[in-house]
Amino acid sequence: MKKVLTVGDAAPTFSRPSTHGEKRLSDYAGQWLVLYFYPKDHTPGCTTEACDFRDMLPGMNAAVLGISPDSLSSHEKFSTDYQLPFPLIADEDHQLAESYGAWGEKKNYGKTYQGLIRSTFIINPEGKIAAAMYNVKATGHAERVRKELSELQAQI
Repeated sequence: MKKVLTVGDAAPTFSRPSTHGEKRLSDYAGQWLVLYFYPKDHTPGCTTEACDFRDMLPGMNAAVLGISPDSLSSHEKFSTDYQLPFPLIADEDHQLAESYGAWGEKKNYGKTYQGLIRSTFIINPEGKIAAAMYNVKATGHAERVRKELSELQAQI
């Protein structure tokens, strides 16, 4: 049974290599954090999503971390190619994705396989899940996250 996180759950902790050095959940204590899991660097949907988060970052009032199973060297090239100002975390063994329920069964062209499920989590300053979005579409997603984050921040 695949793990699914819901609002109010404690965000699973992590310590992982990123394009900006080792990143831990505890680095973001006391602030809003958007974790977005995406399948692969340099693919059309993932590039759209990353660039949308890049473009919306200044108005989000939150830190953003992108996470995929790609290697750190792939992330570094992707980050440089698209001037991504936020860290990209290398989750090559997909343990971080599994802990957030963002790894599981996928179907593509009639084939079933295990892979990354495009998902985003908004974590509040107390380290709790404020929003969990699974199976999201890349296009327009960053805007949806920005709106949700704004609404959550307004409730405090």
